[in-house]
Amino acid sequence: MNQRHARRPAPRPPEGTPAPAELARMARSGLAGAARLAHWADAALGPGRDGGTADGKATLSEATAERAAADLGLTAAQIRAEWDTARLAGLVEVHGDSARPGWRLRAWDRDDSAVLRGWVALFDAWSLASPEPADHEPAAVAEVVSAMPQVLSFLQLSAGPVPVEQLLDLLQQRVTELRTERCEVPYEPGTTRPGDAAPAASGPVVSSPSAVEAPRPAEVAPLAPLLDWSLHALASVGALTCGDGQATLTPLGSWAVWVKLEQICVAAQSPAGNIEQGAEDMLRGCAQLRPNAARAEYRAWLAARTVGSAVTELIDAARGEDALLRGLAFEALRVVGAPAEPDVRAVVDEPTLRPYALLWLAEHDGADPEDAHEVLTREEATWLWVDTAAAVSDHGEAPMLVRHLESAVQPTVPQLLDEVRAVGHPRTVQVLVALAAAHPDPALAKAVRRAAFQVHTGG
Repeated sequence: MNQRHARRPAPRPPEGTPAPAELARMARSGLAGAARLAHWADAALGPGRDGGTADGKATLSEATAERAAADLGLTAAQIRAEWDTARLAGLVEVHGDSARPGWRLRAWDRDDSAVLRGWVALFDAWSLASPEPADHEPAAVAEVVSAMPQVLSFLQLSAGPVPVEQLLDLLQQRVTELRTERCEVPYEPGTTRPGDAAPAASGPVVSSPSAVEAPRPAEVAPLAPLLDWSLHALASVGALTCGDGQATLTPLGSWAVWVKLEQICVAAQSPAGNIEQGAEDMLRGCAQLRPNAARAEYRAWLAARTVGSAVTELIDAARGEDALLRGLAFEALRVVGAPAEPDVRAVVDEPTLRPYALLWLAEHDGADPEDAHEVLTREEATWLWVDTAAAVSDHGEAPMLVRHLESAVQPTVPQLLDEVRAVGHPRTVQVLVALAAAHPDPALAKAVRRAAFQVHTGG
């Protein structure tokens, strides 16, 4: 085993997380009804008991539910709900048509870790805690269940109430990502869904660009009732509270999400141990990752820290001299989302960070990433071009720097050189020298070298 892996400390829980004993107390309180019913079933229905069922098995028949309701002072419906909770939390274990006490029930009063593991098991099964909406496609329900971890992560990072509208927007984005990852065309009523028989075609089916664009606002509506179902199911297991159009994780819910994110964190760690590093080293470790893998690394890194300290670290890293880290820091801030907005707005007047901050804010406000650059002035766009070129020059390959010419807002190279010389970026000379060395056109390379010399000499 790599000894460096063996020595890594686990990320610490977020500030304000109750102590394990207090969390266990909360879990015992939330599961008190289920534990009471499980103890009752163990005493009254177990094989060999005088009150056992006719077949000697601890099954919850209609008669058993009625008897438990009478003994415990509850309704039969409440008994069935508590029985389901006890099963999901591992307080009872069902084997075929029989049930028996789970090991957690035996350890319930003396082992806090067993109680917490039972509550986490219930949390993991939140989608089974409430009946699925009957009027929605099973595929849509499955997508929402798959997307909810990101919604819960956002709630955990926010560390407070979040408007349900904001959660709906995040849910829609995540569902869209899931469909895109499957190369699935977003479907509407009347269109072919994945798995349905497709019409015969004479050649391969190629979707047009419009077929994979983000779903229109009208497509958000069907997800609203599914989000409502998800939030109420999570509330029923004690993971969050809902009210006044907002949702808030409970202390237990916040802790459970952190536990899950820590597990992802451990699984996603790169050989360099990016998760436990400071922002600069983490970003350097992510520099060679593909975008999806880098975002997963950012999420795990963020989950191990409070949102305030994480955002501060990222912005400090962006202020450094390495242009690559500047761009990556703002990519990580995109993963943070809304909680980072005040800090990003606060750096808009810093010349080095201004173009990145303006683009971040434009995308946060709903601009298409491909159109977000329109918020920049010509001078700001040119400064950003030089800064990005500096990152490519330091960390990329020569062909990438040559291709970077195509991203300039100026229509011709002479115009680009004139405006680059005027914009005053501190890395202008190095960028132009590197571009001249990399470009295969001798005439263009000569012009770029001349521009670099003029900037260097103040001409």
